[in-house]
Parts: sequence; C-alpha cells; structure tokens
Amino acid sequence: MEDILRRFCTYGIECKDHEGYIHDWVILLPAVKLAYNASQNSATGKTSALVEKGWNPLLPVDHLKKYSMTSHPTANDFHEMWKRACETAAKCIAEAKEYNKKRWDKSQREPDFREGDQVLVSTLNFNNIKRHKKMRDSFLGPFTIIKLIGKNSVEVKLTEEFSRKHPVFPDRGGQIPLQEEEPHPTKKKWMWRISLDL
Repeated sequence: MEDILRRFCTYGIECKDHEGYIHDWVILLPAVKLAYNASQNSATGKTSALVEKGWNPLLPVDHLKKYSMTSHPTANDFHEMWKRACETAAKCIAEAKEYNKKRWDKSQREPDFREGDQVLVSTLNFNNIKRHKKMRDSFLGPFTIIKLIGKNSVEVKLTEEFSRKHPVFPDRGGQIPLQEEEPHPTKKKWMWRISLDL
C-alpha cells in the first residue's frame, strides 16, 4: 500500500475543475482505495473487497444513466477527475505489484547443493558443545547431505558425537561458498556452509 500511495502522490496528476481550480491529491485518496478494492489480486484471483467483505463495490459508472439525464458541468468535471484518478491509481497499483515481485524474486533463489555434497553446519544454536561459546568453532563438519527436504532444508549424516541432534537443518539463506583458488593437496575443498537457525 505504501508503494501505491507513493506512486499516486508523486505521479503529478492534475486535478482541475471546470473553473480551473487545482485540487489537492488528498481529495482523491478515496479513488485509490476504491481502485485498490476493485482490482483483482494475482494471488487469490479475486478483488480485495470480495475476499474481505464478500461483495464487489459498486463503481460510480454503475450508477450513471447517460441516456436519461443531463448533469451539471461540475459533476461532469468531478466524474472526469475521479475517472483519471482511478486510472492513475490502477496504474500505480500495477507498478507497485511489479516492483514488489521483482524485489521478492531477486532475494529468492534455488539451493545449489545436491545429495552427496559435503557441508559445514553452523554451531550458532548447538547447546551440547562442551567449550565456551566464544571459544568453539563457528562451523562443524563436514557432513554429507543424505536427502533434500523441500527447497530449504537438508538431512545430513551426523557423526556419533552429535547422534542425539536432529539431522534435518534448514538453510536460512546463509550459504557461504568457500573460495579457495589453490587448495592444499591434503585438504578437501568444502563447497557450502549451511547457516542454521534452530
């Protein structure tokens, strides 16, 4: 909603009546609310008003009978101004949805690890390690991934020392690829660390 209002208020919509007076955009905020409630949500496929209240709001167009009456010029000007405000609000809503989708998609990614990969596990929430919290290692392992569980969790084969710990760990987006240009011949190159938040 914040993105929609920001776009609507800074869009530069000019609201003039038949006498040439410029109206403030605050007057047209109900048009934004109406356009938002009457617009179809991509997640539900229904309008916000239908989901929340069970019915769609009537638009000003639904009440007009163009063939049966003549209206005052001020009413016509207000109708045109309202119509432009609704169109602008609908455009701002679409832009805000697209912006939010791009921002969300940028932060989401598929995990790069597979079964059989070696991973290091964060000790952030391990309480059964004997050493003082400041003195213990940040990561334990390496452990072999036995199975991928969903998109964000893996099951690892733990050593006997940690056999009482649950072997399924979530990945909280804390994958840190280890960059070793020339590893020592006796060292293995571990590809991923999984940051845990238990």
